[in-house]
Amino acid sequence: MAEEAVNPFAEGKMLLIDKSLRWTSFDAVAKIRSLIRIKKVGHAGTLDPLATGLLIICTGKFTKKINEYMAQEKEYTGTFTLGATTATYDLESDPENFKPYQHITVDEMHKVLPKFTGDILQMPPMHSAIKVDGKPLYKSARKGIEVKVEPRKVFIKEFEITKVALPVIEFRIVCSTGTYIRSIANDFGEALGCGAYLSSLRRTRIGEFKVEDALTIDAFIEKYQSGYYQKA
Repeated sequence: MAEEAVNPFAEGKMLLIDKSLRWTSFDAVAKIRSLIRIKKVGHAGTLDPLATGLLIICTGKFTKKINEYMAQEKEYTGTFTLGATTATYDLESDPENFKPYQHITVDEMHKVLPKFTGDILQMPPMHSAIKVDGKPLYKSARKGIEVKVEPRKVFIKEFEITKVALPVIEFRIVCSTGTYIRSIANDFGEALGCGAYLSSLRRTRIGEFKVEDALTIDAFIEKYQSGYYQKA
């Protein structure tokens, strides 16, 4: 009797996925889980639905490595939009509290950058999945319930402004795990006195793994259906 073929995904694989806009990280995991037909599939670090970029997905025995991957530094690029704030610090909610931004100079922007580099204390967004007393913050925020949240220490290794076309600022940030780029956008706008929100975000690197080496979900499906992983 022939031996049953070993499922390479059950044995364990680490997949680099380029998550699409409006997909949740769970959407990507669920799609891969249904395709490869094993239960043990997880991701190493959530990306919000309005963010794109690198998502590490582990299968089978490699799910034991998820915490190791999550602990590695991250690199992001994206845009802040000056002149307003949002309740969620990004475009999950509508811009409000509009203020003039036209007078803000590039020099002024660079002067506040040191406030957001090195070890900093950061307040997580109220609309986040962080749990207080066992309940995610966003559930309380949606009900208008105020919850006391303590600031968290994060490390911003690099923060550079790569392009300015007011009201939009392009940036690149290298940071520790647990950093909320949305909070940096909000706090950056507050420091400038005009408000700001995160208008786009892309994760380009986790540790040594780069988004250039990642596959979209569609490309992964095509590769899987070609039998590549069964041959590998």
